Amino acid sequence: MAKTEVQAGIFEYIKSLAIALVLAIIIKTSIVEAYKIPSSSMEDTLLIGDFILANKFLYGARIPLIDWRFPAIRNPQPGDIVIFKYPVDRKTNYIKRCVAVEGQEVALRDKVLYVDNKRFPDASTGKYTQSLEGANPADPRVNFGPYRVPAGHIFAMGDNRDNSSDSRYWGPVPLDLLQGEALVIHWSWEPDVNAPVIDIAHLGSIPASVWYNVLHFFQRVRWERLGSIVR
Repeated sequence: MAKTEVQAGIFEYIKSLAIALVLAIIIKTSIVEAYKIPSSSMEDTLLIGDFILANKFLYGARIPLIDWRFPAIRNPQPGDIVIFKYPVDRKTNYIKRCVAVEGQEVALRDKVLYVDNKRFPDASTGKYTQSLEGANPADPRVNFGPYRVPAGHIFAMGDNRDNSSDSRYWGPVPLDLLQGEALVIHWSWEPDVNAPVIDIAHLGSIPASVWYNVLHFFQRVRWERLGSIVR
């Protein structure tokens, strides 16, 4: 009798664990997912080492393991910060700001962005790192278009306008590559060039890296960014 009760308890535990795992997978793949910012293309809106949560349901959540997605609540709008699969390889996650949607005309004139002949406001946390003086007029960072966004696509650009690989170079983003809209910064870890790099071939590098990060933990966490809404 006792053995049966133990077996029943183990079965219930495994069942509960399996249900929790399935729910976690569904939430991660279809509702909310975490992403790490690896590049400077969205500075200073998003910094290298920021970890963000994205709403995957807004643009149509994908069903795990099958090639099907729920209908979108709405399509991206100009100003949304969106995560999508890089159109060139359809694998790498990119994050940019949607500046125009299908049917709208995009143009850059002397680095000023216009959408449908109206100036598109620069993000308050965006930036330019190179002067217009002496710039090549043929550079897409200086002059671009006019270009009309085709149906079923958006035009995406980084807030760090002079250091962003975006739709100016590889074209518009198909809606079916959208992963979600950036919501909030839940963690932010300052890069440190002095931090030891973990090398699997040298196991001693692991405790060295862990110890270094423990010692510098409070200095490396960007506390002021935690919980910040992404705009």
